[in-house]
Formats: sequence, C-alpha cells, structure tokens
Amino acid sequence: MAAYLEFEDKIKKIEDDIIIAKTKADEHAVDILEKKLEKEVEKTFKNLSDYQKLQLARHPDRPYSLDYINGLLTNAYEIHGDRHYVDDHAIVCYLGYINDQKVLVIGEQKGRGTKDKLFRNFGMPNPEGYRKALRAAKMAEKFQIPILMLVDTPGAYPGIGAEERSQSEAIARNLYEFADLTTPTVSVVIGEGGSGGALAISVADKLAMMRYSVYAVISPEGCSAILWNDPSKVETAANALKITAENLKELNLIDDVINEPLIGAHRKKEEAILALKEYFLNSLTELKKLTPEERSNKKYEKIMNLGSFLEK
Repeated sequence: MAAYLEFEDKIKKIEDDIIIAKTKADEHAVDILEKKLEKEVEKTFKNLSDYQKLQLARHPDRPYSLDYINGLLTNAYEIHGDRHYVDDHAIVCYLGYINDQKVLVIGEQKGRGTKDKLFRNFGMPNPEGYRKALRAAKMAEKFQIPILMLVDTPGAYPGIGAEERSQSEAIARNLYEFADLTTPTVSVVIGEGGSGGALAISVADKLAMMRYSVYAVISPEGCSAILWNDPSKVETAANALKITAENLKELNLIDDVINEPLIGAHRKKEEAILALKEYFLNSLTELKKLTPEERSNKKYEKIMNLGSFLEK
C-alpha cells in the first residue's frame, strides 16, 4: 500500500476517488479526476519547501540502490567482501551491462521492512563497506570499466566497532583513492546524502543529484539539536543547511540535477530509473571524449574549487 506524506493528502484523496470511479466504470469521472490530479500535482510539487524535499528524499517508497540496479543492469554479478573483515550489506557492488556498456555500480542500500533494514544496517556502512567499494573500484579501474555510484545513506555507522576498525580512515582512504581513479566515474545522490558516509562514494568525474534528493554535512535533526537544542527547529535547520539539489547546483557543489518525475521517484519508479540511465550514458559519452589525464585534471580542478566564493 502506497504511503503518503502530509502535504500529499489532497493527491491521495483524488487518487482514491479515481479508484472508486474506475470500479464503477465511470470513464467520464475518471477523465475529470485525472485532469484534476495533474493540476494538484503541479500545484503541490512546484512549491515544495526544503523540508518537504527532505521528506521526499526519505520517503519509504522511494527507489533504493537495488531498485536502480535491478532496473538498469543486465547480466548482473554481485561482488562481495573487502578481503579483510566481512561483507558489509549496507554497500552493494554489481558488475553488469547498461545497454551494451559494461559498468560497475556501487550503491548504498537502506533496506525495506524490519528484517531487511537490520540486515542492511539502515543504509549506514561500516569501514568494511567502504573498503569493499574501493576494492571493486580498483578492479574496475584495472579493466577501464566505468563506475556508477549511488548515494543514499543517513551517514556512516557511528558504532564502537566501526570506530575500532578505523571508520574515519576508511572514508579518508576512499576520498583519496577515488579522486585518483583513471576510469570514468559518475556519482548520483538518489535519496539522502548524509555527511562523510555519502562523501566516501561521491568523489567522481561527475556528481549529480536526483531532483528530490538531499545532501548535507549533518542531518537537520542533528543541526537543530546542536545549534538550538530544540528538535522543533528541524525546518529552520533544513532551510539554513541548503541541502536540496537546486541549492547545491547554485553553489557549484554538484554538476547536475536529474529531473526525476515531478510527482517524485516514489510514485513513478520506472521513469526515475530511465532518467538516471539517460544521465549516466550521456555523461559517459562526454567523459569518454577526454583522455584519462584530462579527466584527472578536470576532477582535480573541481575538487580544489569546492567552497570557493566571490566577495561582493
């Protein structure tokens, strides 16, 4: 059963009416209601606040990494383990084909349902997850296989065991190594990009965000607790943090915004998957025109310009 957010109540009411009209075989009513639904969707989703976009990024029906992987890849083969400790299920790595292009996909997976969420550690990777991603990326680089990274995590796992196994070193190592990869790399924030847990698989030739995804150094909940000691200021924090795709594009912190369906990827998953596929293949065509050295130089220049600003 579809889940609806508070600001989607009017949309839910119209969709329920459409179902009733269809059961009565009232085609005229269905036609009127579908036009009404289209107007309501446009009115609602063209005026979303930053906090509402955060809610969409966390929507339980939103496609996760494995949804994209299953929709994108053929002949998919999963890569397991970091060859040091265990296989972290919060990060998945798959080799396969998108059309006739061989590709490695690295994704953070949150999980659905209680058992799966626990199995995936709620999408919060341990150090071995980042080391698995790096091992797979190095293998792809050896054979010059392009890499697609799918970012969707509230953050790296902050548990004692993760710290004992050097969580910060694993993230830092990924930043260093991914910045130096010679194979074409594209990273896309598909949902929630939280702190260093997201950054560890975000260093790429091209970094994009889905329309309703978010990317932040800290969650708005954490920010409101630290700055104001007041959990009711989550909306204020969301606005202050500039977490949306449009904000980050304007600040030149990402390269592109992928236009998922206006009503959201959680309602039209196939269209969202197709939009990401088109973006990746177009980006790959663009990146392949450059030599590995040119790609490396552009990546270095982009990284060094992060955070730069002009005084007025």
